[in-house]
Amino acid sequence: MAFTADYDKFRFADNLTEAIAGRRVFITGSGKDHGIGQALALAAAANGAEVVGVHFHRSYRDGFDLVNALRERGHKAFAVQADVTSTKDLWESRGYSIEQMGGQSPDLIICNSGLTEKGYRFGRALPEVEGESRAERRARVRQDFLDNLAESHMVLDTKIDGFVAMTHLWAGEAVYRKAPLQFMYISSMQAIEPGVAVPGYVVANWAVLRLPEVLRVNLGRSADLVSSSCLMLPFIRTGMTEAYADNPKVFGRWQPRMLETHEAARAVVQLLGRPAEELNLGNFKLGVGGTADALELTWSQIRLEVSDQALDWSAETPLHCAAT
Repeated sequence: MAFTADYDKFRFADNLTEAIAGRRVFITGSGKDHGIGQALALAAAANGAEVVGVHFHRSYRDGFDLVNALRERGHKAFAVQADVTSTKDLWESRGYSIEQMGGQSPDLIICNSGLTEKGYRFGRALPEVEGESRAERRARVRQDFLDNLAESHMVLDTKIDGFVAMTHLWAGEAVYRKAPLQFMYISSMQAIEPGVAVPGYVVANWAVLRLPEVLRVNLGRSADLVSSSCLMLPFIRTGMTEAYADNPKVFGRWQPRMLETHEAARAVVQLLGRPAEELNLGNFKLGVGGTADALELTWSQIRLEVSDQALDWSAETPLHCAAT
């Protein structure tokens, strides 16, 4: 597929360029044309990034088209093909990326994944088919079960294993080099407002919300070198959501219309403009208000608070264990 994005829509006002200017940016899942990752790569390049790493796994044609489009406009960009669930692929991508960045490691990594599920009846039995034998039904149910879980496993593996692996690889590099690094993890509002038919997607995006705190605890004294935060984005018009763009039953409860990719990218760049210490460990939700003709995009911070409340019945009858 040819490069179809309108590059000029990703050039933002001067007050937003400071967030990206001069930075070495690496974005996973940024190869697919008209995707969120591509939009973030375009925004980074168009607003002054020193170099942009465009990562993809299968969408190599779109990925190279994007890199070529950026280079034609005078930007330094390079393509990285890797399976983020493959430690071999990731390790090999490390050396290549450092070479392409002039011997330096990235200072901004955006972990993005374009995978979701086509949807299935999680925990529900398949409907009966008239005239179907019991043996045929068993075979159909078994195959549906396998197909459904394969769908979820792909999302879970990419979103959780892939993000953890990327974090481990590049945070370790940052600590070794004593070079500041900022992570941004792309999650989804469905992590906190679960949608039907996409169980793996919801679970994976919820897990992503814990990564910043897990990273901070594990870095210990080096925690000040690496900051990280999560973004929960609303419905954005991409190749995956195009079919639902005019269906208010899908998104009408939350926003007047789907965001275009350049609108979402502009909001992300605005957030990146805040100090890293302010964003660190935060979960940020992009809200969409206003009308379809005049949207208002605002950020809010979602706090995941855990409370420990004693159970009266257990406190009244505690179990006693004597030392042996």
